[in-house]
Amino acid sequence: MITSYLTIDLETTGLDPKKDKIIEIGAARVINGEIKETFQKLINPGRKLTNQIMKITGLSDIDLRKEPSISQVMEQFAEFVNKDELPILGHSVLFDYSFLKRAAINNNSKFEKNGIDTLKIARRFLPELEKRSLEYLCRYYNISHHPHRALEDAIATHFLYQKMKEQFYSEENPDSCFLPVTLLYKVKKEGPASKRQIDRIKQLLVRHKIEPEIDVDMLTRNEANRYVDQILATYGR
Repeated sequence: MITSYLTIDLETTGLDPKKDKIIEIGAARVINGEIKETFQKLINPGRKLTNQIMKITGLSDIDLRKEPSISQVMEQFAEFVNKDELPILGHSVLFDYSFLKRAAINNNSKFEKNGIDTLKIARRFLPELEKRSLEYLCRYYNISHHPHRALEDAIATHFLYQKMKEQFYSEENPDSCFLPVTLLYKVKKEGPASKRQIDRIKQLLVRHKIEPEIDVDMLTRNEANRYVDQILATYGR
């Protein structure tokens, strides 16, 4: 039976790890079923939050403006997660893993983990429920939970796993969804935007009198190319 793991959750600017950014990381180290250490950091994503994300998380642009960038936070997070070879636990764990793997690769950090997914367990054993969101399942199991903040969600996921394990796990006939599996997400390193790219974007912004909703200096090469294409498609040269 798995009793030690890292339970992890993120808040992000959206759902696409190729385009969206992490705004909060929350994690807890669980040893023999007990939380021993936690990690929580807010992150400046270099862009304005949508109204929807602000409403969901309760965070605002002002809250994140003076927070560190992902490159600064990933160094600290890598130290936290790479202390041992524990698997990670998450609710839709591949979502969190994909964002973290991309951030790690882009910041020269190691992040290769096996994972356990509480959403997969809920789908397997609780098909009759109306919903299987973390918030809904916490209400179902009477788990204290303040949703949509990373550390709160990570800790709630830990207690959810414990509840479902108590109810459905059998040592005599263990179901594989309670056990760690290899998490696969392929990503190539993206370098920061070049000075030439940044200068061109800033020239276009001035020329077309555009008030940017992103921090141009924090763009990757690919993001800079997409942003230039977006400006040209909308405003022309």
